[in-house]
Amino acid sequence: MTYQNLISVNELRMLMRDHPDALVVLDASHDLFDPDLGRQTYEAGHLPGAKFVSLNSDMGGTKTGKNGRHPLPERGEVVATMRRLGVSDDQQVVVYDQCEGMYATRVWWTLNWLGHRHVAVLDGGLKAWRTAGGELETGVASAVAAGNFSDRGPGMEVVSYEDVLSNVASQERLVVDARAEDRFAGQNETLDPIGGHIPGAINRFYKHNLNADGTFKTPEQLTVEFQAQIGDRRAEYLIMQCGSGVSACHNLFALHMIGLGTAPLYVGSWSEWCVREGSPVATGPA
Repeated sequence: MTYQNLISVNELRMLMRDHPDALVVLDASHDLFDPDLGRQTYEAGHLPGAKFVSLNSDMGGTKTGKNGRHPLPERGEVVATMRRLGVSDDQQVVVYDQCEGMYATRVWWTLNWLGHRHVAVLDGGLKAWRTAGGELETGVASAVAAGNFSDRGPGMEVVSYEDVLSNVASQERLVVDARAEDRFAGQNETLDPIGGHIPGAINRFYKHNLNADGTFKTPEQLTVEFQAQIGDRRAEYLIMQCGSGVSACHNLFALHMIGLGTAPLYVGSWSEWCVREGSPVATGPA
């Protein structure tokens, strides 16, 4: 059995027990304000055998100052990283983090971007594992034989700054912003030089996809909530964005989980939009 969306702690335990060679577990711990903290947190305690994957150096590309805080890396760079971590095309990947899946879903999206479908997010992340009595390892995982992970073609769509700018006039697609409500409104901005949102966008804070314990809501509940905001649109008629193309993947993951398809991601998101000259800016609630 393969997993392409969520995997529970119990399901992961069974895979670890019954099919350890067919499984790679990735720890995507990160902190937006302290990029070094993710690796430190990983070394302090991670799932048995888990390999660390860095949002900045493994899942992020070169920053120019005008392409956002977490631009995509070159496709070949991700392939090389996955091979170094021992990932092969026929293996199940399970990724988790310590922040309600925000970083794990960016890894999920990136591997799907390269056509790797057998990747799942651990429901509830490290917290759920520990709550269930799961053991942890410390330090750095031992080296592994290189995998044969390959690029199997575009599996996810991206849109550019120019695409989104054109959409402001045409409104052909509905832009969904995953940031917190105050940042969307232009208040309490702590990461970017200008507050606000893309004109015409609606706000779906990614944490609304979760229960109080950090696990995902049921597909039925998510379907009701998303349709209340996007109507009867399928995912291809949306554009997903956030601050820097990270938490937007949480909403993308939820859409995929409930069967509404895959929406294009504006990777640069607000961190690119707000520094590009001439970008229109809206403030206040949607």
